[in-house]
Amino acid sequence: MEHQIEPAEVVRKQLEAYNAKDIDAFMSFWAEDAQFFAFPSELLAEGAEQIRKRHVARFKEPNLFGHLISRMSVGNLVVDREVVTRTFPEGPGRVDVIAIYEVDGGTISKAWFKVGPPVLDTASSR
Repeated sequence: MEHQIEPAEVVRKQLEAYNAKDIDAFMSFWAEDAQFFAFPSELLAEGAEQIRKRHVARFKEPNLFGHLISRMSVGNLVVDREVVTRTFPEGPGRVDVIAIYEVDGGTISKAWFKVGPPVLDTASSR
């Protein structure tokens, strides 16, 4: 019988696939019926297909990168603090993110994201 992957390992590998912009590897860590929320309860995507669609668009951002600041886990919950570099409509910048993942059976079943305000990169030509 195959050893079950630890929840923190699922989240670690999912973040690696996110940073590699590898949509198939990324999606392999999400349950078919996963739910993706803006914290605390705004449903942004339901099911693997909607989550994939969100991330296919996101992965087109040339500077996309989630930098892990810290990770903690208790049971099947994993909480990450990240600084995510993105390209916003107003330009490139970063956001602070707290991500809470519920992992069941080796895949992410639910995730909640609390996202801070964007901090845009300042032009260096001042």
